[in-house]
Amino acid sequence: MPAEPPSSLRRVPARSLPRQRRRAPAPARRLHYWRRLLPALGLLAFVTRLPSFGHRLWSPDEGYLAVQARILADGGALYETVVDRKPPLLPLLYETLFALFGDESLRSVRVLAVLAQLVTAALLASIARRRWGDRAGRTAGVLYLLVSIGLNPEDAQAATFEVFMLPFTAAAVRYADRGRWGAAGVAVAGAFLTKQTGGAVLGPVLWLLWQTAPVHRSALLRTALGFALPVLAAALLTDPSGFLFWTVTGSGAYASFTGSELHVLSRAVANTALLGAACAGLVPPVVRVLRSARTGVGDLWLWLASSAAAVLLGFHFFGHYYLQLIPPLALLATGALQILPRHRLASALLWSACGCAVFLLWGTLTPRPELAHAQRLATAVQARTGPAERVLVWGIHPETYWLADRPPASRFLTAGLLTNYSGGRNGPQVGEKYGVEGAWPTFADEMRAQPPALIVDDSRGKPFAPERVPTLRRLLERHYEPLPDEIDGAVLYVRSSGG
Repeated sequence: MPAEPPSSLRRVPARSLPRQRRRAPAPARRLHYWRRLLPALGLLAFVTRLPSFGHRLWSPDEGYLAVQARILADGGALYETVVDRKPPLLPLLYETLFALFGDESLRSVRVLAVLAQLVTAALLASIARRRWGDRAGRTAGVLYLLVSIGLNPEDAQAATFEVFMLPFTAAAVRYADRGRWGAAGVAVAGAFLTKQTGGAVLGPVLWLLWQTAPVHRSALLRTALGFALPVLAAALLTDPSGFLFWTVTGSGAYASFTGSELHVLSRAVANTALLGAACAGLVPPVVRVLRSARTGVGDLWLWLASSAAAVLLGFHFFGHYYLQLIPPLALLATGALQILPRHRLASALLWSACGCAVFLLWGTLTPRPELAHAQRLATAVQARTGPAERVLVWGIHPETYWLADRPPASRFLTAGLLTNYSGGRNGPQVGEKYGVEGAWPTFADEMRAQPPALIVDDSRGKPFAPERVPTLRRLLERHYEPLPDEIDGAVLYVRSSGG
């Protein structure tokens, strides 16, 4: 028999789930609820991210952010002395944590990532509790955390953009659900300033505004100002033209689908399958209710759809992009479970817990061969350079700079920005002419002004190898000579006597 619905749903048909506005609980009851729930969610957030503490680095993105943070701490300027196709919030956060806790380890960032997951889960619990009751709040928080690591550990355990973006997206929906439009706009801005695709949450925020705001013009103005002012402040605090170029207008070639279709599609299929397996407990109730009921949660469907569009944007389908789908999916599953028999909830939790255990085991046992390679390479760089000597690592693993504790010779920390390989391309659109606009003249100026003491060719046969990049090939031929020993296929070049 179906479980009795919460009191706010008892006057509606048993097979429908309209959005309900529950009266605020008494402060003492609310405090008691969160005192019990938050420690449980905190423990679950820590357990699900425990593998993240097992490796010094999980992904090149972490390495990139760590190198950026060191450059900024040494007086560098974002979008000038170091560049990336990302907004400024996370590099500045890394810099702050390094200043407080040291830059030799990412442990402080990992702890903050656990806190970010806890905040996201708590915000989702708050949304669900307001709509469907106490049990729904607990369900949403737990389901989110169980599914949040349901990808390749390199994507799910890394303390990078999506992990810190999701609390802002959840906050945006929560504030909009309560008619706090200025705060919702600020939260959307926070998501966008962490990663551009976080701005997709503006869709459900505007939907809620259209559905519930009594004074549309005033609410729209507060939302717009809440979003625009933080973004404008970020642009003015960095470099306005650089901010616009690197976060919005300068990624045309990166967002192209042409040239690596099969490579990209295979990645999309693999990551979709992984997340589908992790969500085996969530998808069936959503599909079941979708087929037989009017859910009344259009904002959540729009949130899921806009998140899916964000995953599609750029046509790269990296696993960590898929993390953006999990919060709305957890809420949709929670809502669906409110009108299904109680045993469906137990089944959803059991499937999610089993999937979580598998991904936890994977994260604990998985080797990190690329990290081991970067560490060997960093040891070789340290042995052949002094602490102040500049190094150029021609590859896609900027963590070598951080592991070796050597300053980069260029503001472009990977070969990808100069050749368009940073999208993981495996086709013809890789080379000098596909690099970021204006990058090669700037790179040439850097090499003339302060030639690196050591150049590391870490291309290892990839499409951006020096023989396919004329400017770099000429630089090596005229001013550098290779060392006899290679490091896992990486070649080290030192300045020649005539250079």
